Amino acid sequence: MREVCEIAASVLADLCSEVKPGVTTYDLDQMGKRLIEERGAVSACYNYKIGSKRYPAYTCISVNEEVVHGIGSLKKVLRAGDIVSVDVSVEFNGFIGDNAKTVVIEPVADEIRRLVKVTEEALYKGIEKARPNARVGDISHAIQVYVEGKGFSVVRDFVGHGVGRSIHEEPQIPNFGRPDTGPKLRRGMTLAIEPMVNLGSSDVEYAEDEWTVITVDRKPSAHFEHTVLITDEFAEILTIPKKIAC
Repeated sequence: MREVCEIAASVLADLCSEVKPGVTTYDLDQMGKRLIEERGAVSACYNYKIGSKRYPAYTCISVNEEVVHGIGSLKKVLRAGDIVSVDVSVEFNGFIGDNAKTVVIEPVADEIRRLVKVTEEALYKGIEKARPNARVGDISHAIQVYVEGKGFSVVRDFVGHGVGRSIHEEPQIPNFGRPDTGPKLRRGMTLAIEPMVNLGSSDVEYAEDEWTVITVDRKPSAHFEHTVLITDEFAEILTIPKKIAC
């Protein structure tokens, strides 16, 4: 898990550095494919199957009102004022590392910049509660209270999760909930904690491609994610690259 998470983190950092005006989300996805392959890994989301659907991209690139699972497109050209959520999941030697970050293409409105800042801060509020013998609800509650206290809303239809040999494992980790509820956290668990935070309503729906999740009110959304390991005392963040590119 340490190896795969370091790979996932380095790919995410390098890919974030390419988020700039004039680049298409398809370009970014193809860069992600190349960066993953250069490290001897494979995309964990490419061909991911839900029912009869298979995810067609190597990364998830979600722009503005897109919350998660955005599919790279030649028609989607990034512009100043956009916020871009980049989600990278890779598989290496049978294990999976998962992480995400929202990048701001300046200039953006102050409320958008604040949305992104609060979402990242909420991630660390959740990670602080991820300790042995704590419960999933402690993480969920910490994220919800922080986000809503800042005037934003947490997405309720999509959640964090366990991660290891599969991309989505138990337990589910909502970004809302009550403390001292849910499964107990134990040493050795690896979790993907990932607040998804909306500027407006928490309500979301699927776009026409049946994969991309968008806000119902079409207001922007931000997304940050780390894979963490529950140790004897705290949660160790595994998705930290040796060289941070952005």
